[in-house]
Amino acid sequence: MTKGHITLVGGGPGAWDLLTIRGLRALEAADVILADHLGPAAELEDFLDLTGKEVVDVAKLPYARQVAQERINEMLVSYAREGKQVVRLKGGDPYVFGRGFEELQACAAAGLECSVIPGVTSAVSVPAAANVPVTQRGVTHAFTVVSGHLPPEHPKSLVDWSALAQVGGTIVVVMGVRNVRAIVEKLLEASLSPDTPAAVIQEGETDAQRVFFATAATLPDVMENNDVTSPAVYVFGEVAGLAHTG
Repeated sequence: MTKGHITLVGGGPGAWDLLTIRGLRALEAADVILADHLGPAAELEDFLDLTGKEVVDVAKLPYARQVAQERINEMLVSYAREGKQVVRLKGGDPYVFGRGFEELQACAAAGLECSVIPGVTSAVSVPAAANVPVTQRGVTHAFTVVSGHLPPEHPKSLVDWSALAQVGGTIVVVMGVRNVRAIVEKLLEASLSPDTPAAVIQEGETDAQRVFFATAATLPDVMENNDVTSPAVYVFGEVAGLAHTG
């Protein structure tokens, strides 16, 4: 039987029209779409003719229902071995905290072709949706994107939060809602000024988007008092204060 092909498609942060043209063409050619919860998956029927396509929900919701990565890898391989054109539609960019390379490795190990179509990462586009640039001439020439899904001091954490606080530039935290208080405490302990401007954007680039501005010290309370939930991105740095100036 003819082998199929797997394409990892970055769906962008939320709105379907932030999907790339190349990604859209891959979806149009797909027989099977394995879709995340994030990105444009919820709007598939609104912009894509799904006639003859099988759509499989493989969402990995934070702290909720999840399809194991191993099972997703198995499905990619199984469908492709049936000769189908398979698209793995992922939120943001497949290679930015998306485990996309793990999926490519699983396909390669099974002797299957797999290509990758980049997507718009939420780490940059979601702050932009709130008029927060991650860099700005004369303000900062660097930004760091970090996953907050593990708290500081967690034995499996690979983030040196103390060093991060002293690097300078903008700090962008994704997947860090649950651990915001522990993260802020660690950053402040490691010399980040409590008056550093901060912003949090929930459901960025969607109709449900909410934005709150704070300082590093007040951000955890602001998020708690406004019931900010995942998905959300928060930012520390002088750039977070620029939205107020237009």
